[in-house]
Amino acid sequence: MDNTADVTEPAPGAGPADTAPAPSTAAGPAGREVRATSRRHVLAGAAAVGAAIGAGALATSPAAAAAKASGTAPTSFTAGRPVLFRGATVITMDPRRGVLPDTDVLVRGTTIESVGKRLPTPPHATVIDAAGALLLPGFVDTHRHMWQSALRGVGAEWTLGNYFQWIIQKWGYLFRPEDIYAANYMSKVEAVNDGVTTVTDWSHGARTPDHADAAVDALFAVPGRARFAYGNAFAPDFGWVVDGRVDRMLKKRFNGRADQLITMQLALDINGDTDDARRALKFARDRDLPVTTHAGLFGIVGDDQIKLLKETGSLSPSYTLVHASSLGDDAYRIIADSGAQMSVSAESELNAGQGYPATAKARQYGIPISLSMDTVVWWSGDMFSAMRATLNADRGLAHLRSQEAGKAVADNALRTHDALEYATLGGARALGLDRLIGSITPGKRADLVMLRTDAPAMTPISNPVAHVVFQAGRGDVDTVLVDGRVLKHRGILVDVDLPRARRLVEESLQYLRSKIPDQDWEQALNPPAGTTTP
Repeated sequence: MDNTADVTEPAPGAGPADTAPAPSTAAGPAGREVRATSRRHVLAGAAAVGAAIGAGALATSPAAAAAKASGTAPTSFTAGRPVLFRGATVITMDPRRGVLPDTDVLVRGTTIESVGKRLPTPPHATVIDAAGALLLPGFVDTHRHMWQSALRGVGAEWTLGNYFQWIIQKWGYLFRPEDIYAANYMSKVEAVNDGVTTVTDWSHGARTPDHADAAVDALFAVPGRARFAYGNAFAPDFGWVVDGRVDRMLKKRFNGRADQLITMQLALDINGDTDDARRALKFARDRDLPVTTHAGLFGIVGDDQIKLLKETGSLSPSYTLVHASSLGDDAYRIIADSGAQMSVSAESELNAGQGYPATAKARQYGIPISLSMDTVVWWSGDMFSAMRATLNADRGLAHLRSQEAGKAVADNALRTHDALEYATLGGARALGLDRLIGSITPGKRADLVMLRTDAPAMTPISNPVAHVVFQAGRGDVDTVLVDGRVLKHRGILVDVDLPRARRLVEESLQYLRSKIPDQDWEQALNPPAGTTTP
C-alpha cells in the first residue's frame, strides 16, 4: 500500500450499496487523476507504486506535472464536504491520547470530529488514504519578522550588531507598504507550504498606518491562520501605540473573536523605564491585548526590563518574551510566577548572539516554551530546524557543563516529545489558542499536517515522534489543513497562489536593490570575518 495520500470520491462505503462502484476518474486536488475505487483496486495498483516513489509521488497526469511545476493546483476538495484521513499514525500531542497507529481522523467543517479506528465514512466524504503516513497538529511559530522576506538569506553571516546596522538603521526605512505586503504574502505562503499552520507576524516594520494595513492585507489574502503582532521599531517612542492607530486597526480589521483566523496583539520592545513605555503597557492591559517583547538580549536589555514589566502588572500568561536568554535567576522566577510565556529561537540565538537558548532555565523554573524562527534574512523558516536546534543547544550545553565538571550525562533531560510539543501545543498556548488548536483532539479546529513516509530518510519508522523531530523535513509535508480547509495536498499548494507570491517578492527585492548602494550590498553580504575565541 502506498503511504502517501490518495483521494477517493465517493468514499468507500458512502454509497447505498455495500459493493464498491466501478472505477471512474475526475479532476483531482493536484490536477491528478482521482479514482472512485475500492480498497481492492488500490491494492491492485500497489505494484506500480514502486516506480513512482523514486519521483516522490504516485504517477500523476500531465496536468498534475504542469501544476506542480507552476506551484499551483486545482482542487476537488469541496467546501463543507467531510475529510477523512484513513489509517495514519496519528501523533495527537494530546496527553490523554498519545501516538495512535493505524488510526482515522474525521474532519467535518472546521473541526476535528472523531479520532479512532475504522471510523464510518460519512456520505460524500473525501477520503485521504494515509496508511503509513504521519499525521500531526500544525506547527505554530510565535515570532517571525515576515516583513523581511524579500531579503531572504542576505544576513547569513551576520551577528545581532550587523542586523541592527543594516535592517534597523539603514534598510528598514526603504520599505514601502507594497514591500511589506509582498514579503508578508510570500512569508505566509511559505509557512503554509512548510506545515506552519499558525505564524506570528512580528511586524515591527509597520512604521506608518499604511505599512500596518499592508501587512494585515497580506495576512488576510493568503489562507491560513496568523497572529498580527503590531510593532514599530522605527518610532522614537511609543506614541504610535496610543495615538489612535492601534485602536483603528482593532476596530477596522479584528472582531475580537479568538477563533478568527487572523488575530492581533502588540509587539512592544520595552528597552527602558519611560513614561511612554508605561502608557503603552497600560494601553495593552486596558484592552486585554496580548503583548510580545524581545527580552534578555545580551548587552541590550536584561533583568531591569523584567522588573519593570512586573512592576507595571504587565506580565501574564498572554505576555510572550522572545529569546529571554540573558537573564538572571530572579528574572526567571518573576516570569515563572507571572505565567508569562517564552519564545525560543535557537537558530537565531546561537548564530546572532542574543544569549544562549534558555530552554534549560525555562524548564528549571517551569516557564512555558514555544518555538520561533525569527527572520529568513538570517536563517530558515523551517520548524523542523527549530526543533533540532533547540535540542542540540540544550543537550550540547548539558554535556559541556557535565564534562567541565569531569562527569558525563547519563540520560538526556530534554526529549524529542518536548521539542515537538513546543512547536505545536506550546505555540498555541503562547497565543492563547490552545483550546482551539495545538493537538489532534475532537472538538478542536482541524489544523493538521500529514507527512509522507516514502522517502529514504522516512523509512523505516520505529519512533514516530523522534522521527518527526530528527528525520523529517519540509519536503515531507504532503497535506496541510487549516481550520478544516485543505491548503496543500500531495505536495502541491491548493488555492494558494505561489506564482503571485514569487512575483511580488522578486519585484520588491528589485526595488530595494535599486535603493541600496552596491558597496553597502556587498558589505552586508560579506561582513568582515571575526576571530575565534575560546
